[in-house]
Amino acid sequence: KALYVGISNYSAEEAAAAIKILKENGTPCLIHQPKYSMFERWVENGLLDVLEENGVGCIPFSPLAQGLLTDKYLHGIPADSRVATSGVFLKESNITPEKIEVVNKLNEVAKTRGQKLSHMALSWILKDKRVTAVLIGASKPEQITDSIKALDNTIFSEEEIKLIDEILK
Repeated sequence: KALYVGISNYSAEEAAAAIKILKENGTPCLIHQPKYSMFERWVENGLLDVLEENGVGCIPFSPLAQGLLTDKYLHGIPADSRVATSGVFLKESNITPEKIEVVNKLNEVAKTRGQKLSHMALSWILKDKRVTAVLIGASKPEQITDSIKALDNTIFSEEEIKLIDEILK
């Protein structure tokens, strides 16, 4: 028998149904792990509301879009990058000139906030009180230490949110 359950990548409707079934069977759903980043915003279309209504935590994975929301790809594809070495999760075909232009614009916003792009991307997700934590998926210990710096500036002005939304359209 399971004491607690977590789900991943369920739509709002699927999550609501799963949470209801689990509740009826005496096993509460504690967390949902959706893929969520500035580029993957589908969770904002009802899922976060369903989780909040049911007291289920939201712990997104891939908040940095497999490294795309860092300074790593601002000037092309580095030889030591995941794209160059494996291309399993982030493919070279996903790194279009248009996407890099968006990343560069977001990077400029981050600079005005006194942050690195990766810090702003993590802060942006954490600004929503319905998000419990984020899974950063660090491949090196120093990435964990660096990611913690996102907590130094988690408040966004309305103007910053509007600008970011405009860039991401």
